[in-house]
Amino acid sequence: MSLVPEAPPRLRLLRRLAVIRWRAGRMDPTVRGILWSGLAGLQFVLINAVMRDLSIRLGSFETQFLRYLAAALLLLPLVARTGLAAWRPRSVRGQFIRGGVHAAALYLWFIAVPHVPLAEITAISFTGPLFIMLGASLFLGEPMRPARWLAATIGMLGVLMVVGPQLRGEGGLYLLVLLASSPVFAGSFLISKALTRHERPAVIVAWQSITVALLSLPGALAYPWIWPDAGQWALVLLCGLLGSTGHYCLARSYQVAEISATQSVKFLDLVWASLLGWMVFGDVPAGWSLLGGVVIAGSTLWLARHEGRSATPVR
Repeated sequence: MSLVPEAPPRLRLLRRLAVIRWRAGRMDPTVRGILWSGLAGLQFVLINAVMRDLSIRLGSFETQFLRYLAAALLLLPLVARTGLAAWRPRSVRGQFIRGGVHAAALYLWFIAVPHVPLAEITAISFTGPLFIMLGASLFLGEPMRPARWLAATIGMLGVLMVVGPQLRGEGGLYLLVLLASSPVFAGSFLISKALTRHERPAVIVAWQSITVALLSLPGALAYPWIWPDAGQWALVLLCGLLGSTGHYCLARSYQVAEISATQSVKFLDLVWASLLGWMVFGDVPAGWSLLGGVVIAGSTLWLARHEGRSATPVR
């Protein structure tokens, strides 16, 4: 029988969290960036499923406004605890530019989505990583290593395996509008990466919620307002929470790694979406979907392993 008293459960939990944090800190920064980005993708898949239901009931632009308003309101307890000074950005202008670009991308996306089949929406959304990697090379001076292009290309082939058999080529002008939103979203994420050089991730997320909510309000008021019921308010708060934590994970990813190194993990979103559809809606993926998911996951894991091996050891 041990004479040493057993530590309380809370203390044991804190110790385990400290060990996990210590081990994570010893990882290569690129691998940590990929993990942060993958966690963000999982949360965005969840929020898209919830927002799809809300946009049908409340309207797209109202749902967009309420999501970012809820995210801003959920941050109020943190602001009250730490004080306004801790949330004051070094560049208010930069935060509003980022919010304006992101709001513009959301407007384009919501205009097109009701008129474009889901397969085309999925296919076009995966052009984003290519725009981001190109922009990171042109504007942020990040090196585009062959391994990153190879992983992105293989991931794109996996996406085509999934959505290719379902493409019908319909949508006309709205398909072009949806395609136009992809480089605008890429611009928003590149600005976020630039902001992480002198802003904390939490500050970037907070000001994104504020700016996008303000810029989304005119679109929400342009249509008849539908007041959410209690259940819908709960879903709105869930969207705000998932959106804030998802963008926080993205900001942490951009803070610790080059943005071009984390883009292949974006293709894992299709895997998360397929699993969610199977578990929640009973949608059984087709054979090509399963094969594409294996290719996507394989390219992402290969890049993470390659980046970890090729990184210079830190003394």
